[in-house]
Amino acid sequence: MTQAFRPNWVIFILALGAGFSVAAIYYAQPLLPLMGRDLHLSVEGMGLVPTLTQAGYALGILFLLPLGDRHDRRTLIVSKSALLALLLFLCSLSSGLHTLLVFSLLTGMMATMAQDIVPAAAILSPAGKQGKTVGTVMTGLLLGILLSRTVSGLVGAAFGWREMYQAAAVSIAAMGVLLWFALPRFAVHSTLSYPALMKSMAHLWRHYPELRRAALAQGFLSVAFSAFWSTLAVMLLEHFRLGSAAAGGYGIAGAAGALAAPLAGGLADKVGASRVTQLGAALVTLSFALMFALPALPAEGQLVLIALSAVGFDLGLQSSLVAHQNLVYGLEPQARGRLNALLFTVVFIGMASGSAVGSKLYAMAGWTGVVMLATVAGAIALLIRLTDRAPRTSATQASR
Repeated sequence: MTQAFRPNWVIFILALGAGFSVAAIYYAQPLLPLMGRDLHLSVEGMGLVPTLTQAGYALGILFLLPLGDRHDRRTLIVSKSALLALLLFLCSLSSGLHTLLVFSLLTGMMATMAQDIVPAAAILSPAGKQGKTVGTVMTGLLLGILLSRTVSGLVGAAFGWREMYQAAAVSIAAMGVLLWFALPRFAVHSTLSYPALMKSMAHLWRHYPELRRAALAQGFLSVAFSAFWSTLAVMLLEHFRLGSAAAGGYGIAGAAGALAAPLAGGLADKVGASRVTQLGAALVTLSFALMFALPALPAEGQLVLIALSAVGFDLGLQSSLVAHQNLVYGLEPQARGRLNALLFTVVFIGMASGSAVGSKLYAMAGWTGVVMLATVAGAIALLIRLTDRAPRTSATQASR
């Protein structure tokens, strides 16, 4: 980075950009009842909106992130921001399910600008402060994930779901302008062709069983996470007559998970990243299992327990994610971008699966079905981590 750029405000803008861009794939969740009423959608139809958005994000991570090794990241980030703003606006104009689903899929793909921003922050960080810089940007990204539901719930209740998408489009357009002026041009570090980049990712997946375990465990935790958030708004409306603002309010409880990122990193240094993944998966499983007690509580107690569970599983999920990133990034430092793409591809396949299966189970078995799915998914993730027969965390971290 040239002397003309001041790291503190540039990194702050990157954190904002990561938060706003990743939020685009979560705005829909508290708005689903409003969309359903406006477009005359079934529960399954409503569930397809977050499913296609998250599937698009997974596809974008897998097929678009490797381009960061061949092209100027500034150009990629700003181009994606322009397309993302356009697609969010087009979502707001949708008159039927099919057009909304197409635009949702493409929105998810362009929202991967968040995953381009994180390595950009590492490149721009001052010497000796890379960890702190990336941590700051990750905090912005996590807050974007968790507070997006609160914002969209409140705006949707006050103005409508279409207006929320239009406001999101304006925010992304503004971030694109800021990032264009804030970022320098980035050097290109690879001359590999696009097919060669994709082939190298397949090699990484086959070569590292640690990568496969980390991705699968975090993927199952994401199934649980997404099943909850994709059906919460519908459940609150049907069982408690609470609107989208209340559903979004639960995002405030989940925002505690963002605080786990630096704490989990420090704990991983002390007890090992593998142990942190086990603790995180156990916390996710326990938090969902507690909701089996909901029928025994009065309405007010049920709402409180749901909020406490949201705090618990968000803390567990984010702690596991940070620890899994520590494990994966240490495998082959020069391939961190592609390792990140593989990890998050599986994570968002889990997200999309959680939305689809969670919505289907809610239609068939109600909230109990969703809780069962989330608990089982968390337990599978915990089992994957407990049966890790090659815990090379200490050696891996020592070599970084």
